[in-house]
Amino acid sequence: MDSSDKRLGPFGYLALYLFTWGGAVVYLRQTGAEWTFPLISLGVFGVGLSLLTLVLTHWSNPPPVIVKRPALETGAILAYLGVYAFGFLGWAMQALQNALPAGQGQEVAILLVKLVAHVVLPAILLVALGARLEPLLRTHLDRRGFWLTLSVQGVVLLGLLAVVSPSLHQIQDLKPRLSTLAWAAPLAFVWMALEAGLTEEFLFRAVLQTRLAALLKSEMGALLIGAVLFGLAHFPGLYFRGDPSIDGYSTNPLQVIAFTIATLSPLAILFGTIWARTRSLLLCVLLHAAVDVLPALPEFLTIWGPH
Repeated sequence: MDSSDKRLGPFGYLALYLFTWGGAVVYLRQTGAEWTFPLISLGVFGVGLSLLTLVLTHWSNPPPVIVKRPALETGAILAYLGVYAFGFLGWAMQALQNALPAGQGQEVAILLVKLVAHVVLPAILLVALGARLEPLLRTHLDRRGFWLTLSVQGVVLLGLLAVVSPSLHQIQDLKPRLSTLAWAAPLAFVWMALEAGLTEEFLFRAVLQTRLAALLKSEMGALLIGAVLFGLAHFPGLYFRGDPSIDGYSTNPLQVIAFTIATLSPLAILFGTIWARTRSLLLCVLLHAAVDVLPALPEFLTIWGPH
């Protein structure tokens, strides 16, 4: 590396991330908030499952994503994220929920609005800047590591959520028929693949991480900085729309920021690693749905199941 090159190396970015994440955890502890789960989140998602991804994709040779104007595209995406976080998560979602009664109609409206905010508008922005969308949308089904990663990580994530979340007990309390579960579980998975998987993985991994990687000339830097931004982007929604029943909610905005960084950024490290090693948006989407489907299934059954 040229002596005039001031870019951080991989260990520099790692140290910067750990300093930021550690500071968030310390702040949570000092303010009396829950600070032990972030340790689990980092250990399981940020370290354990991310290392498992590296093992499963050992023979993968991910193709590069060419970004012609890194500074311009990164700046535009970061500006969009600011509008998205405060305008969409902080205001529009609340307005939509207030305008429509809870139920199926509201759920469909939320899904459509999320797809527009996370996928359609960022795609239009990239096209307006002259970027190509096709490299971001490739499935890479035929590349080494796709099916192995999907099957192994999918089973691990579903098993983990079955153990650590109350989802199975909540489903049992609803006493659904097996015939209902037979159609509701697959549809809930598809729903979460669209509402949570496609929306967040397209915006934060396919769009943001590729631009950061080109700007920083570092996949590690893009992954870790993108993970922190992923956490911070959830701050307005949690702070302005949350309530005491929601994990991480607080009237102290700094505490909410610390929670989003400490708890959510390790999950983003996992999916950032999957994206970096496979360049498969589909794989990220499916595994993201595997994380969310069990916790979402009780509510899905309540809204869409027979009454």
